[in-house]
Amino acid sequence: MQLPLPVTLPADETFSSFIATCNEQLVTMLSSLAASVPHWQAQPALSAFANQRLPLCIVTGPSGRGKSHLLYACCHHIAHRQVDHIYLNLSDAAQWSPGVFDGLENLAFIALDNIHAIAGDAQWEEALFDLLNRVMEQRACVILCSSAIGPVNPAFLLPDLRSRLQWGMTYQLQSLDDNSRKLALQYRAEQKGLNFSATALQFLLTHYDRNLTSLMKMLDRLDTRSLQEQRKITVALVKRELGL
Repeated sequence: MQLPLPVTLPADETFSSFIATCNEQLVTMLSSLAASVPHWQAQPALSAFANQRLPLCIVTGPSGRGKSHLLYACCHHIAHRQVDHIYLNLSDAAQWSPGVFDGLENLAFIALDNIHAIAGDAQWEEALFDLLNRVMEQRACVILCSSAIGPVNPAFLLPDLRSRLQWGMTYQLQSLDDNSRKLALQYRAEQKGLNFSATALQFLLTHYDRNLTSLMKMLDRLDTRSLQEQRKITVALVKRELGL
């Protein structure tokens, strides 16, 4: 069995920093779940989840909507409670063997990010199918997954895997509106202590990729540039960084 190296999750991607507009139900459920693992079956607020055939939740949606953020948030909360768990980003699956799933059902919580990355790989699909079966038999562990595609997508070649993935709860993460994107950027800028003018923030939102992940990466670039030049983030600085 190849164990992955411990992952240091982004410290600022927690429930408190997630802008839940249009996704309140999902965030409330995941927050309650993270607070109750491993005793989730006894929580009335999670009765709909506990009644699923498989203790599995899949968060789907295009890149940049915050799927990984929610997995990080759950893991941070669970780690703070010192509950056994693991986070695996399956975009890195080439670094391991499918045996990495062996025994994970003995943990209280498993977070599998980007499961679409193993779609079409027979060995990995079989290994995930076997893990889901073991979790279903024991019902002592919760699996939270993120995926850019839904559980019925034919990119998952193994019919039995598609069937098992449908036995859990699936949520489509909704895109943020412009005001929510602005709130998310403002919150991250405040966390970083950035001196970001309101006009510069609005200019960035108007002239750059609307994908939230891309916006956050650009915020990091602007932070670095601001520190290098020892100056406030202005419209002029944003323009230069965008090449406008």
